[in-house]
Amino acid sequence: MQLSPSELASRIQSGESIPLLDVREVEEHQFVALPGSVLIPLGDIADRLDELAPWKSQSFVVYCHHGICSARAVAFLRSQGFTAALNLAGGIDRWSIEVDPAAPRY
Repeated sequence: MQLSPSELASRIQSGESIPLLDVREVEEHQFVALPGSVLIPLGDIADRLDELAPWKSQSFVVYCHHGICSARAVAFLRSQGFTAALNLAGGIDRWSIEVDPAAPRY
């Protein structure tokens, strides 16, 4: 149910096209985000499930700042049939430490 930042980076570098869902708030996403990620704040997910319907049968990664809110989002999404949703362990903060030191931390 989780994926480390280095595992995600390896999958991206190998050419895998894996959708990314950012569940942080707009301001956080504007400050720093994983390239190509879709922003749906955690509080809006239940009302916007139809936007994620194309991802229902494929792996995708959900992330937040530290991985706590995204873990909650993954649990909810899995309960709604998104069985391949994965949490980015440690969130974008850990990503900036382990994978992309140029990504600003906050």
